[in-house]
Amino acid sequence: MWSALGTVLDPELDEPITELDFVESWSVSPAGEVVVGLRLPTFFCAPNFSFLMVADAYDAVTAVPGVTRAEVTLADHHASDEINGGVAAHAGFVESFEGSINGQAAAELDELRHTFLAKAALAGQDRVARPLVDAGRGPDELAGLTLGELVGTEADTEELTRMRTRRRAIGLPAGDDAPLLVHSDGTAVTVEQVPLHLRRARLQRVGIETNGEYCKGLLKIRYETGRTAATAGH
Repeated sequence: MWSALGTVLDPELDEPITELDFVESWSVSPAGEVVVGLRLPTFFCAPNFSFLMVADAYDAVTAVPGVTRAEVTLADHHASDEINGGVAAHAGFVESFEGSINGQAAAELDELRHTFLAKAALAGQDRVARPLVDAGRGPDELAGLTLGELVGTEADTEELTRMRTRRRAIGLPAGDDAPLLVHSDGTAVTVEQVPLHLRRARLQRVGIETNGEYCKGLLKIRYETGRTAATAGH
């Protein structure tokens, strides 16, 4: 069950909800009934991101063999009722927020998911290419490298697998013959474009990682500080 939850990503941070400590509780009964409780860094985290994580967590745990029923809920969020009710009813994002005091949903979330996977795929190019750049590989080499040629090199890490997974998810080239560096439309980055492309990829990576650390800090303050205060009160 924990492994299944580990496949669920915060779409903006591109990290598993298990590593972000967003899973507050989970249990499995002998009859295969699963109960999962999620939490987020703030009361006002974006409803669209929140809905995606709860819905994805529900899909992930219900796909585990032996699960007979699942209940996945989000606590301490301004739109918990809409999100939890919508996921339980197998409703989409738009239907879940119909008539909500928290506002109407304008569209489903497929495009949003695609946007953030594309950002993660771009950031991944910096993570994979950085060891190569540090080793002295220049634009000529980087522009000509394929993913298959990275196997066995200093860039053959978990980050390579991660980047390929993100690229496959949005239809970008991810096979062994695919270029390491590609634009958002899947075309290869030319030698002349490599420096600017890598700067953009690095900025995207730094932005994602900075947001991640910020959210982890907020979560720690919200829950661990509150727990410590409550314990001290007793």
